[in-house]
Amino acid sequence: MLTHDQIWTALDRLAARADLSPSALAKKAGLDPTTFNKSKRITSDGRERWPSTESVAKALAATGTSVDMFVQFIEDTARAVQSVPLIGFAEAGAGGYFDDGGFPVGKGWDEVGLPSVKDEHAYALKISGDSMKPAYRNGDVIVVSPSAPIRKGDRVVVKTTSGEVTVKELRRRTQKVVELASLNPSHRDRTLDAKDVEWIARIVWASQ
Repeated sequence: MLTHDQIWTALDRLAARADLSPSALAKKAGLDPTTFNKSKRITSDGRERWPSTESVAKALAATGTSVDMFVQFIEDTARAVQSVPLIGFAEAGAGGYFDDGGFPVGKGWDEVGLPSVKDEHAYALKISGDSMKPAYRNGDVIVVSPSAPIRKGDRVVVKTTSGEVTVKELRRRTQKVVELASLNPSHRDRTLDAKDVEWIARIVWASQ
């Protein structure tokens, strides 16, 4: 079955093959320059947003790429082992590591190979300190997928507009508020105004 990650990764590869960024590909295809941006692939309420058939067709025409070639890009996304970017959790709040959608960008990342994760946009954070015990301990590695849909009860990484990065369990999410349960019983639960949340992404794997 065709997945959300496969189609977007294929579009990224189409852009790279033409020596274009996703934004430049969209512009070349006569579309809004933000059409293929990574931050637009998940809606504000965590739902997957798929590219339209028309936008894909225009991108293929603009780059002179056949449908058969695009299908090959999709099929090539299945990989047994994936290397994902890795930084320390304490660094995650610093500027320059993420775009406005929570996708990894910039320099300073190490890499770690994770055979159980197949997400082109996944990244890893190394836990520091004991504030997330007993769920996560100092030195544990968690893998975060900004592309994964988020549901009540998921463990998530949240970054606020003030630069704070925290790991919590999603209790409730509306257009106005994000309610988070602490993983450590000695730490309080949090309720944030939705406007104060820069991005939120689901934890899909942990090293324990």
